[in-house]
Amino acid sequence: MVPTAVTFYVVYLAVLWMDNLLPIKVPIPVPGFEENNLPGLGILFIVAVITVLGYIGTRFVRNPFFVIFEGLIERTPLLKVIYSSVKDLIEAFVGEKKRFTQPVLVTVNNNPLVQRIGFVTENDLTDLGLQKDRMAVYLPFSYGFNGQLVIVDSNNVTKLDASGTEMMKFVISGGVTDI
Repeated sequence: MVPTAVTFYVVYLAVLWMDNLLPIKVPIPVPGFEENNLPGLGILFIVAVITVLGYIGTRFVRNPFFVIFEGLIERTPLLKVIYSSVKDLIEAFVGEKKRFTQPVLVTVNNNPLVQRIGFVTENDLTDLGLQKDRMAVYLPFSYGFNGQLVIVDSNNVTKLDASGTEMMKFVISGGVTDI
């Protein structure tokens, strides 16, 4: 009972403190009592102001700034290569074009049998002049987001029945996380 009462009391004090940040008070007439103020109006006002400022900042400040910034970087030879590579890598993990969704087990060595967990990034490499049965697989390293891209025969690749997110967590953690 004590933890619950203390939690509600702390939240109540926090609401009153935030309400007192603003000089706006809404009196509530209650017969027989002095005027009471409506608690929570300060919080609602703060949330509304932050939301409006965030919308304006994103729409009219951040987006145009980044369009100009990316335009400048795209015209700078060395920066363009670095920026676009890092941007593509980040988008592969968290962007709309997530690429690490197809986890596979890649046979790296047959005797002794050595296999690594990887992610198919390209199924067809005929545009590179390679055979149709070759594919690109990204092999991430443990304890980091770096890795290496290898081109392997498709018969050395076994699809795993697992989500890409779970397999990436498993590999990056060095195999110590639960699957």
